[in-house]
Amino acid sequence: MDRIAEQIASSSPPAPAARPAAPGEDRRRGRAVGGYVVSALPWLIIAGLLWAGLFVKPQPVGASLQPPVLERRDHYYGLAAADGLLLAAGSGGKILRIDPASGRIKRVPTPTGETLQDVATWDGTRAVAVGNDGVILVSADGGATWTQVADVPRSEIANKFARARTAPGGVAVASGEMGALLMSRDFGATWTRLREEEDLAWNDVALIGEAGIVAVGEFGRIVVSGDGGATWNEIPSPAASSLMAVAFRDGQHGVAVGLEGVVLTTQDGGLTWTRAEADVQVHLFDVSWDAAGARWIGAGALGSWITADGEGRRWQSGRLDERDLSWHTRVLPADGQAWFAGANVGRWDGRAWVPLGN
Repeated sequence: MDRIAEQIASSSPPAPAARPAAPGEDRRRGRAVGGYVVSALPWLIIAGLLWAGLFVKPQPVGASLQPPVLERRDHYYGLAAADGLLLAAGSGGKILRIDPASGRIKRVPTPTGETLQDVATWDGTRAVAVGNDGVILVSADGGATWTQVADVPRSEIANKFARARTAPGGVAVASGEMGALLMSRDFGATWTRLREEEDLAWNDVALIGEAGIVAVGEFGRIVVSGDGGATWNEIPSPAASSLMAVAFRDGQHGVAVGLEGVVLTTQDGGLTWTRAEADVQVHLFDVSWDAAGARWIGAGALGSWITADGEGRRWQSGRLDERDLSWHTRVLPADGQAWFAGANVGRWDGRAWVPLGN
């Protein structure tokens, strides 16, 4: 068989010798071929992209990346305690459950993407959150799950809720834009309007005793009701700038704070107010009574805090951390410390400021 193949190969005529190229012919031929390649290159790239888009499927490599629970772009405007945990509500409908002891944070699902402005609790299990576009959410399991309340009274102009306050027996009041003062008596299931709509934002409300209500808002406005909101009295205010928060330590003694460092005190349930001597140069957004520490504590812009004794006579102010100028809209005293929420969330023990996520 090998000899037959050799004979066939030897009997085949030799291939004709290649003709020598004429001078310059190689260069012309190279330019022609190169031109064809360059002109076809865009079409080759397009064809390759189409083929990859149609037939190449990305394959998962390892676990997919999850966004962090705390993102820099998020702001948390509301803060409340619930059964040993803290609830923080804020940007994009986000609600966090924070374990103060371990610092563990869990984001829980909510049925809204609207920014939440506040969260409040009745007890360890029942809670309410309010926010933009008239959103009200309620929880019956300590903030682990939330449902949105239907048929909330609305304005045709604006429906942002700024604050929610709770009282025993399922009572709650939500305050906000266009004179919104809405009350619930069934743990947030249904809501009714307490006052007529008006071109004014009520920024906060305090519930005192069984039927007392004090609301503060824009332009230093203060109104008081002693019968659960059936009737109201307009109270002369020593402040012209917006009041942002109000709190009471008992039925008589209260403090209101606001823009331009305003601090007001009352000793008669909100019927009369006096401007306190407080050397504060920044906007103040919240104030709370710290029963364990027997003091008032407030929060504001540029990482500021304020404190005073129970009578509200001697006020001090400072910054949580000279390196952190974040604004905070809520302060919550807890276990000898104070938690602040706003541009970031963290705790302060009077000496060190520890933001979550650090």
